[in-house]
Amino acid sequence: MQSENVDVLIIGAGPSGSVAAAYLHKQGLSIKVVEKNRFPRFVIGESLIPRCMDHFDAVGLLPCLKAKNFEVKSGARFINNKGEICEFDFSEKHGDGWDWTWQVPRADFDMTLTDELQKWGVAIDFEKEVVGVDFEKDGSSTTTLKDVNGNLSTIDAKFIIDSSGWGRVLPRLLDLNKPSEIPEHATIFTHVKDTRRPKGREGTMITFDVIDTDTWLWVIPFSNGDCSIGYVGTIEYLDSFEGTPTEKLQQMMRLSTYYFDRFDGLEYLFEPRTIKSYSASVKQLYGNGYALTGNSAEFLDPVFSSGVTFAAESAHLSAQLIARELKGETVNWQEEYTNYIMYGVNVFSTYVKEWYTGNLQKIFFHSTVNTGIKAQICAVLAGYVWDLSNPFVKNHDRLVKTVAHIADMEMERTLDS
Repeated sequence: MQSENVDVLIIGAGPSGSVAAAYLHKQGLSIKVVEKNRFPRFVIGESLIPRCMDHFDAVGLLPCLKAKNFEVKSGARFINNKGEICEFDFSEKHGDGWDWTWQVPRADFDMTLTDELQKWGVAIDFEKEVVGVDFEKDGSSTTTLKDVNGNLSTIDAKFIIDSSGWGRVLPRLLDLNKPSEIPEHATIFTHVKDTRRPKGREGTMITFDVIDTDTWLWVIPFSNGDCSIGYVGTIEYLDSFEGTPTEKLQQMMRLSTYYFDRFDGLEYLFEPRTIKSYSASVKQLYGNGYALTGNSAEFLDPVFSSGVTFAAESAHLSAQLIARELKGETVNWQEEYTNYIMYGVNVFSTYVKEWYTGNLQKIFFHSTVNTGIKAQICAVLAGYVWDLSNPFVKNHDRLVKTVAHIADMEMERTLDS
């Protein structure tokens, strides 16, 4: 059986694994990336938020991404069935940080990252599935891999970063999964050739079309002329539509008075796919000899596009801590990794939960929302969820409820008058 030895094994070659690999490679450590799929491969998570740009920039991956001319995302729009519109412009957010990012077909985006890493000399083995991991007391490990022909091989590593995303390799093998606190929802989605795309900003803006408190449509235009469309709703609601996946999504598109004409009758580029109960959590983010990053650790909900940012944030931080530890430094993983990452997760979790209670929607669509409050919420939506100068970060657990309550009272006074 073939075997090799590296400092760090990275499971998964998506944005999380790529950011970790880029950093560790530049630190001069020996690394190997293993990926179950062959790229390009389809994956969801096509809307980015600005915070992730910090990490692509820091590890040297920004130039190759800029060269691809992905659709620029400078904000986001929310509309509801009353015709009310709330737009966020990232350039008007509270605090410092990037004020733009991209909307991307992830197959192209992820392959751009891995192509660049391979140009640097990073070893990436595609179509290699992790089938077992054995850890020693010192944290070193032996990972068993299986290729598409069933051949087995092993990799000995001093540390493992699990960036396997939905594969959730170590959570599955080490019994680390736990139920998420986010309300269960499902999604059905596809791509279309956006042949009726309006010219200018209207045609390229990412939009969340809110049907009701639990149900919304995403519209994510790409620079290649395609567009991602998908509904999120309760599992029971999505299951209430009959027919094939295509027929179900066609029926749901009729719910959108804003977008129905634009997409009516267009051929879906692939049979719509459904994911149910997608929110995920784990008992711990690290252990002796490993760290979990991105979706293999925590995934909340697609409503605020936080997935790739948490993937990049956790990958970059874990890689820095591993490099320090392998150089002989003492690392407090609980304080420096778990506590830090989970603070941001908890901030975003509050916003996801309050979206589905309706409180955040009340604030978004309130006719006289304060510009300062809007700027602070905008910074959260941009991914700057560790900025304690922002009251809507520092006091996230109570401030959304408070402002929503004020909006309710103002609405009552307006109706009474």
